[in-house]
Amino acid sequence: MNGALLLIVGVIWFIAMYFVYGGYLRRLFGITPSRPTPAHTLKDGVDYVPTRLPILFGHHFASIAGAGPIVGPVIGAYLGWGPVALWILLGCVLVGAMHDFAALFVSIRDKGRSIAHVIEEHVGYGGRQIFLLFTWAALVLVIAIFAILVAKTFVSSPAVATASLLFVFLALVFGYLLNRKGVSILWASLVCVPLVFLFIPVGMRFPLDLIALFGVSAARAQTLWLIILFVYVFIASTAPVWILLQPRDYLNSYLLYAMLLIGLAGILIAHPHFEMPAFTGWSAELPGGGFASLFPILFVTVACGACSGFHALVASGTTAKQIDNESHIQPIGFGAMLVEGVVGLMALVSVAVLTRGEYFTALGAKGPGAVPTFAAGIAEFATRFGLPVKAGMTFGALAISAFMLTTLDTATRLGRFAWQELFLHKEGSQEKTPGFAVALLRNRFLGTLVVIALAAVLVFTGGGMSIWPVFGASNQLLAALTLLVVTLILVKKRANFWVSLLPMLFMAVLSIWALFQLFFKNLGANAALTVATLFFFVMALILMVQAVASLARARRQAASPSTNMLK
Repeated sequence: MNGALLLIVGVIWFIAMYFVYGGYLRRLFGITPSRPTPAHTLKDGVDYVPTRLPILFGHHFASIAGAGPIVGPVIGAYLGWGPVALWILLGCVLVGAMHDFAALFVSIRDKGRSIAHVIEEHVGYGGRQIFLLFTWAALVLVIAIFAILVAKTFVSSPAVATASLLFVFLALVFGYLLNRKGVSILWASLVCVPLVFLFIPVGMRFPLDLIALFGVSAARAQTLWLIILFVYVFIASTAPVWILLQPRDYLNSYLLYAMLLIGLAGILIAHPHFEMPAFTGWSAELPGGGFASLFPILFVTVACGACSGFHALVASGTTAKQIDNESHIQPIGFGAMLVEGVVGLMALVSVAVLTRGEYFTALGAKGPGAVPTFAAGIAEFATRFGLPVKAGMTFGALAISAFMLTTLDTATRLGRFAWQELFLHKEGSQEKTPGFAVALLRNRFLGTLVVIALAAVLVFTGGGMSIWPVFGASNQLLAALTLLVVTLILVKKRANFWVSLLPMLFMAVLSIWALFQLFFKNLGANAALTVATLFFFVMALILMVQAVASLARARRQAASPSTNMLK
């Protein structure tokens, strides 16, 4: 198989489905451009901020992507490139993009509030609280896993650490110019975007190598970076979105576009031939030892490139509060997911050109890991049009670390939102002025501190990358729960609910199956992950029983007129 051919087919498929299936969803849900969005009706300058399409697309994409569409396909390639490619091509359109579009839409129609609030309306207060606990715990896993990935990248590529820190300061300047000095987005971009790329050679010239600076081991350097990262995400979570989150994500998008162009051009010019087999069997050996099966593990390993429940949290947590017009739902909710599918295919190509022996060495316990392997592959393709390998690897690692940082600070903010919502009263109740204890628990600084502290406990007690499978399974189960709520809404609307019901059933079965396997795998080996797996399983089971009961009631009431949030 030729990598260029796979990529061309994938891009054509995604473009066609954007107009065909994306257009169908736009009509099904009833996008109304003239309808004011929550960013305007509830504008507060902190979370609810009307945002221009290019900036919000950059924020949304950078938040949902992170290293997910890279790490998942690279790790999942042990089963062969064929199953991974099929899951990305079909899952990205029929499951992932539909899921992201629907989550963004229903949140906008519910005043930009989270999916948890939508669940309260259609399932009940108990369902809301269970979902919030589930999502809050899942976000702790997200923060832990991406903090580890970023810290590892900074240790292995000190040039990336320098560029990333300069990047954060540049984002603050960009946000200040745009929102306080009234500078147009064009002029601010003309000044700041070139500096983003200038930071790459600056980082290579002045690498922030903590091992050399302080004479510490790689493990201690990683610990220091983790502490710095936790301080950073605390600030990013509690600051207004316009000063750091929005501008950094917008500037990130240019790194993404450049990485996509370099990767696409390199693959098209190189025409790399796949050395890995298309299919290695229904069960295959893992690079780190042991065996894993295609069903269900592939579908929870390859998440962000095909489907990810975390996307619903981003869509309903930050994006829905910033979207300027309902016409932007399709390009942001549906389109960003398809671009992520392209990144997933590029990641797959970057490792499919390796022999199985080379792949096992790269992904084994002593290998560089998924992110550096992807960066090396893209850098090698880029040499075909004159880009030096070292510069290409630094750029690739910087782009990926920028996305991981975005996922990290967005997940922290979403974890804070989930924590605060846990202490909100039942919808419709007459809430009095909250007492001191409740007001304290709702405080955004305390909520952020709690979620970071628990993530730090996971990181510093030796969870490491063993968190990834549990994160993947809980993440996909979160997508199934979101799709279940969307199905409820479509049933009440008396619309075509099969578009969400079938993907929901598929994801629910596979993710519960995976959690069941992981529970017994971790039993006796890792107490923290055993408890986490059991928690996700029980919470999801309770919520699904409640939702199915609500679905049955909704179907009985579908024949009679009803008021629903889509009207």
